[in-house]
Amino acid sequence: MTIGLPDAQGRLRTYEPRTEPLALSAGAPFTSRTVFSAAHVVADPYADTTPDSPAAVDWDATLAFRRHLWSHGLGVAEAMDTAQRGMGLDWAGAAELIRRSAAEAKAVGGRIACGVGTDQIASGTLAEVRAAYEEQLALVEESGAQAILMASRALAAAARSPEDYLEVYGHLLRQCAEPVILHWLGPMFDPALEGYWGSSDLDAATDTFLEVIAAHPDKVDGIKVSLLDAGREVALRRRLPEGVRCYTGDDFHYPELIAGDEQGFSHALLGIFDPLGPLAAQAVRVLDTGDTAGFRALLDPTVELSRHLFQAPTRFYKTGVVFLAWLAGHQNHFAMVGGLQSARSLPHLARAYELADGLGLFPDPKLAEDRMRTLLHLYGATP
Repeated sequence: MTIGLPDAQGRLRTYEPRTEPLALSAGAPFTSRTVFSAAHVVADPYADTTPDSPAAVDWDATLAFRRHLWSHGLGVAEAMDTAQRGMGLDWAGAAELIRRSAAEAKAVGGRIACGVGTDQIASGTLAEVRAAYEEQLALVEESGAQAILMASRALAAAARSPEDYLEVYGHLLRQCAEPVILHWLGPMFDPALEGYWGSSDLDAATDTFLEVIAAHPDKVDGIKVSLLDAGREVALRRRLPEGVRCYTGDDFHYPELIAGDEQGFSHALLGIFDPLGPLAAQAVRVLDTGDTAGFRALLDPTVELSRHLFQAPTRFYKTGVVFLAWLAGHQNHFAMVGGLQSARSLPHLARAYELADGLGLFPDPKLAEDRMRTLLHLYGATP
């Protein structure tokens, strides 16, 4: 049985779907790497989604997906970019997500770290930015989750020099109850973060970032780097103080960065591990045995799918992530908060289906095929 998938010119090409998924199962906890999957949220498809309406989340399906990730040994990075923070998920929704997910993590013994930002304000003075960060930090710490200090649009707008970043982050780190993860999100993920750390020169920005860490190494568990530049990440990784981890956020080069070299390796905090969860977990368990070649053999073939989902404009990768979750049966609809399901074209989604199916990612290939056919029919893309 074949299916006709459209290309960018509207021509249908013939694809023969798999009939069997890749054999993947849960296993022992990881021993060589700490690995988080940033997780998406499942929208309530019946909620009012008119512009400026509050985000409406299907909490049962959202928490079920997190249990899926935990069942394979992955940590959950909650209320991050993948959960549409700043792109459909408002602070009220994010706060509820943090509370619910942290409670669920405690109930099942799952590892969780949650995003701390300033998205309850659109802009403000440095003092207002600090206060917004503090409000979110208090909520995350009260929930029992580890905090991830995310890059702030409001801080990027308010800061006038690298010293402003040093002051704000220093203030926050001094009051953190436990070591946090610092997140450097590049402008390809959010254009409003251009010039973060006080400079558009990445070498200068890196120096400021490292200065923040060096001043408070006991308060920094690690850094999450999302610049899509493997060489820069490796160079930064080698300059970190002893005991501070690097969590790769590079969805283009993650296999080589996690595998590492003779001077070190990266742990992982990745949006692409949302659709790749079981396969990524199996690959890390292979790496735990010291079999780097086996790890790369499993994970390298997934890069084409990741690069496709994260192609420019990169910030819309969430659409592909949620689309694959629908095809895989993790949710019963393809709707997103903020209506973001419309952010990618049908040919883009068709290629995502083809690549994911080729990897054997769908637990029920027939279900995925049927749902793909439904979408094609809705778009009128039928022979």
